Amino acid sequence: MISFLDLKSINAQYRDELVDAATKVVESGWYIQGSELKYFESEFAAYCGTKHCIGVANGLDALTLTLRAWKELGKIKEGDEVIVPANTYIASILAITENRLKPVLVEPDEQTYNLCPIKTAAAITPSTKAILAVHLYGQLASMPELMALAEQHDLLVLEDSAQAHGAAINGKKAGSWGHASAFSFYPGKNLGALGDAGAVTTNDDELANTIRALGNYGSHQKYENKYKGVNSRLDEIQAAFLRVKLKHLNTEMILRKEVAYEYTRRIDNCNLTLPVGVESFPAIEWHVFHLYVIRCHKREELREHLLKNGIQTLVHYPISPHQQKAYSEYSTQSLPITERIHKQVLSLPLSPVMSRQQVNKVIDVCNSFYPIDI
Repeated sequence: MISFLDLKSINAQYRDELVDAATKVVESGWYIQGSELKYFESEFAAYCGTKHCIGVANGLDALTLTLRAWKELGKIKEGDEVIVPANTYIASILAITENRLKPVLVEPDEQTYNLCPIKTAAAITPSTKAILAVHLYGQLASMPELMALAEQHDLLVLEDSAQAHGAAINGKKAGSWGHASAFSFYPGKNLGALGDAGAVTTNDDELANTIRALGNYGSHQKYENKYKGVNSRLDEIQAAFLRVKLKHLNTEMILRKEVAYEYTRRIDNCNLTLPVGVESFPAIEWHVFHLYVIRCHKREELREHLLKNGIQTLVHYPISPHQQKAYSEYSTQSLPITERIHKQVLSLPLSPVMSRQQVNKVIDVCNSFYPIDI
């Protein structure tokens, strides 16, 4: 069986470094907010090209605390609108509603799956205060256009970079385009910890200080609480693991792109729609292929065909946010592009440890798929 993502093999490459990192933390006797976290925050900020990185417990907290910090700083208030792609993972929406802000669901570009600047512009109202730009599947949204739009309308921009570590446009990386950016280091991400972890990057000193306080019980100084905060801190041991993994991220990105390029070059089944723009590899920088997502009108037949031939796939995501029970208040919205995407997308196995034989098999099995009554 070709697994969708072989995390054990990915981390096994760095076993000695990870064990050394864990040993160092254990022997230090300091397990929360220590030197490993400080080093990682500095190194990841430098990697992204930002002034600050604030470690938090997970990617959802990174989004939620950033919006909360803007509220505390008086830049947004309850009831304000935040534009967000309708086809994103539900965490993007949860962060908005948790802050009692109003998500404005905008249909994505059907080729890139990311926010369309034209549709985003059409969704702006006097109540719009922010754009949450999601870099879905590892592909950067159209950030130059979105930032120009935000400047024109005096809007805040929060990047959801949970799937796009290292992706760039003209050398400018995810995490450095918006006024702030949220990252997840969930184990399956391109830069994954060995547990839950997240971070916010920004160039805004005041925002960074506020987020850091909010995630530490609302405290700037020990036992002095300025805000009604939460406990959302990046553990020392996960920071140590991430420092190891960060050193290898660029190499893994290249390997991911090589697999993606082979898929795009050699899968020629007219029943499948492949990601756009990948034929420009190796010059491609705007997509780091956290996921390689194809589309098929007969997705379940395709998925069964792949499984019967020993290939595991996943669906990202089977149910769109506005069709979830949690957001039943949005269920009557007409979002045909989003709904079509969620019915058709399928993620193929892709990782930096896939063998050539495994890649070849995925390609051959995709090409041998002939659906009934297409």
